[in-house]
Amino acid sequence: MIIEPRPPLLRRLPAGVWVGAFWTAIVVFRFFTRADERRLLFEYHGNVEDMPLVVTAVVTTLVAFLLVRLPLAAVAVALAGGVYALGMWGVPETAPVQFLIAETVVAYCVATRSRPVSTIATAMPLALLAGLFVWGAVNGYVVNPYAYGGLAATVLIAWLIGNTVRQSRSHTEALRGRAAEQVVTAERLRIARELHDMVAHNIGIIAIQAGMGSRVMDTQPAETRNALEAIEATSRETLAGLRRVLGALRQGEGESAPLEVAPGLGELDRLVEKAAGAGVRVALTRSGEARALPPEVDLAAFRIVQEAVTNVVKHSGTRDCHITVDYGAEQLAVTVLDLGAGAPAHPTGTGYGLAGMRERVALLHGEFSAGPRPGGGFRVAARLPIPARTEASATATPEVGP
Repeated sequence: MIIEPRPPLLRRLPAGVWVGAFWTAIVVFRFFTRADERRLLFEYHGNVEDMPLVVTAVVTTLVAFLLVRLPLAAVAVALAGGVYALGMWGVPETAPVQFLIAETVVAYCVATRSRPVSTIATAMPLALLAGLFVWGAVNGYVVNPYAYGGLAATVLIAWLIGNTVRQSRSHTEALRGRAAEQVVTAERLRIARELHDMVAHNIGIIAIQAGMGSRVMDTQPAETRNALEAIEATSRETLAGLRRVLGALRQGEGESAPLEVAPGLGELDRLVEKAAGAGVRVALTRSGEARALPPEVDLAAFRIVQEAVTNVVKHSGTRDCHITVDYGAEQLAVTVLDLGAGAPAHPTGTGYGLAGMRERVALLHGEFSAGPRPGGGFRVAARLPIPARTEASATATPEVGP
């Protein structure tokens, strides 16, 4: 299991701590630059730098603390600050500032929260405006309907801004999900083409052995028996591979199959040479008893290593890579370590190459993990189960007669 390192302490502090530290620094600075600062901060005589500053500091700090976990409480705090500021007749601009903070929180709720939460957040300032309008009209205060209507319009504008951001994020996520699905589909089609090559190769061997057996059936019974045994072993191996892989593949658009033979772990030395030619030093370590593997497992392991090394060559700033292949009794473990010491250049779990590797492993019912290493760099690991095979199919491929 990959353990991601914890972020630095300063990044773990909530936003309210930073906002509170900002206002504290301003107040401390004013203590050294203005006489009798303590008394002035709790009075207001038409000066926004006195009591209105304290109200704004308290409201913004509480809103920053409550915004992520309790957004509706953050709206309530901002509106309460606006109602409190209405009593400061000498500084009429304080109440609109608090109301603007509430509208900012409303836009945040609409953009990031569920519809019920965003609806309640939008209704709270509208209900407060309606209540203040009715209270002023009942108690004989002069109320300006245009002012209240303008404030209500700004609430609707905040809702529109938040809703636009929400729709844009949803559209982006839908496009990203569609792109990931296309990558998975393309990878499955590629696997299907490679499986087609493997089946065509084995069927060709069966056809040749069957023809040879029919020709020598009367003159060389022993050769006929060997041909039949080879046909049985090859057909069983082919059917087992088909049963394990084709059951999980979806039908895709028809594409021409490549003509080259599907590669396997035997091509790792050549892959290391190619990586060295690209400027990346690759160390290859094999452990366990190397033996013949089912074609689909051999091919999947090679493709995983190939894709991981390609990511190191293209995207990593390091020039060192370590490949480990462990032949176990029941599974094959493949690990590719990017030995970079800095921040990893690979996006964790979001790359399309990683999606393809994960799809290959899932089709074979294996385990896959990829992510940054605690000491820097990147790690890709896969465990592929090796199905039990008969002794006849585990031996070398029978030679084809002339």
